[in-house]
Amino acid sequence: MEQQTIKQRQVAAMIQREFSVVLQNEGRLIYGDALVTVTRVRMSSDMGIAYIYLSVYNSVYKQEVIKEMWENLVRLRTELGKRIRKQVRRIPRLKFFIDDTLDQVEEIDKLFQKINGEKNTMRSMKEAQQDREED
Repeated sequence: MEQQTIKQRQVAAMIQREFSVVLQNEGRLIYGDALVTVTRVRMSSDMGIAYIYLSVYNSVYKQEVIKEMWENLVRLRTELGKRIRKQVRRIPRLKFFIDDTLDQVEEIDKLFQKINGEKNTMRSMKEAQQDREED
């Protein structure tokens, strides 16, 4: 996506704040015990679409949570509209995406730990071999 204008960033920040409140109030009824946080919002150039990125915790079925949100889209958009209607000309359409950045960070961290573990193993083997050669 291209660079966001100041207005797009302002509206995105407002939607992120207000949609988080909507999820706090309506979330449990829609997707149960999963913890859903709004990690980022981006606006289309015409401000007609809000791309909402969500992190889902306490649920193995992240896609199911997003599916439940799509099924309750009208309800969620209506609740958001009640909160922002005085600040925007029109209530944007909502599009939901899973933000798996934290999952990727965790996976990369595990890879680094594995690499460091292999380095330590190689170092130990090398030291043991040198000790044997010295004897």
